[in-house]
Amino acid sequence: MGKFEDFDPDDIDIQDVEFNFKNLRKDGVSWFTRFLLRFWPMWGLARLARELGFNSKHMEKANDLFFDVKKVDIVPFEPGQRGFKIILDRKTALYFYQDGDHFKYDGSEVGEYEKGDVTIFDDVR
Repeated sequence: MGKFEDFDPDDIDIQDVEFNFKNLRKDGVSWFTRFLLRFWPMWGLARLARELGFNSKHMEKANDLFFDVKKVDIVPFEPGQRGFKIILDRKTALYFYQDGDHFKYDGSEVGEYEKGDVTIFDDVR
């Protein structure tokens, strides 16, 4: 089952969590989900996540990919190109390119990569 097999929702204490039910209603969360959040919060959170489009399979795959990674570098493409690569442990590169107002995954490569620049986001506004 992956890294979450020991997860037990009963071990989480959410007594201090407060939900804004007016906002949930205004945002289109179903009455049944709001009901569950009020009386059985852990079931309500699971249902809310599904209503909001959370894909647990994607999250588990991402966790499996990044869990044992010791170092992540983000490197922009050459000037004039709109994209970047995410380098894992200086050995695996994941490529992303700009497609309109978002980035798309463009594949991966395996090899030896140079150390990244940790100040890459310092000048981002």
